[in-house]
Amino acid sequence: MSEDNQLEALINQTLSNAISTIPEHMKEIEMNKEMLKVENAKEFVYGMVIGMAFGIGSAIITTQKGIPTEDDQLKIKEIIYKNIDDIRGQIYK
Repeated sequence: MSEDNQLEALINQTLSNAISTIPEHMKEIEMNKEMLKVENAKEFVYGMVIGMAFGIGSAIITTQKGIPTEDDQLKIKEIIYKNIDDIRGQIYK
């Protein structure tokens, strides 16, 4: 498996796991909105899921070849953007 395919598979796995935990995150954020100073729990969770995917993607590249380049970051973004509809669908259903 190429590095790009491996990266995509790991990011997709991370996103799948993050998407499956969205209902729990929504409950947690709603319960703690005031303490967290969150105005929109759905957008907060959306940002959290996207951030998790970017973080994992960057960590994978860092362990493989060092600090991610702009091209590496673009690859991560493209992989994540392929999943935006699924992420938003789970949050805004």
